[in-house]
Amino acid sequence: MRAFNPPDWSAAREELRDVLALACWPDDLIRDAELALHELYVNAWRHADCQAPTVVVVLLPTRTVRVSVADDSPTLPEPRTSADPYELSGRGLHLVRSLTHRFGADPRKSGKRVWFELDAAA
Repeated sequence: MRAFNPPDWSAAREELRDVLALACWPDDLIRDAELALHELYVNAWRHADCQAPTVVVVLLPTRTVRVSVADDSPTLPEPRTSADPYELSGRGLHLVRSLTHRFGADPRKSGKRVWFELDAAA
């Protein structure tokens, strides 16, 4: 039975923040990256029933950060298309898409990896 609260994502958030701060990224882009990471992390917990999503943060030489969150579910995410403005959930992937420059999902041997990329100078 899944716990009501999502697992603690503070270590992943701190790693992301530290990598971007050390690379002198602006605060607003760091906040965008943190929010996008939070959405992917919570989605892995909520929709894939994953208690410990695997997070990888890579700062590429092109001043692009690539963040991926992996879980064991083979079901790839699909943004909801509902137009109901009163729904309490279902906007996370739209939010990730609006905060980042690239976003996608790749199947893995066991599960999937959902990722985004954010450029420092866009």
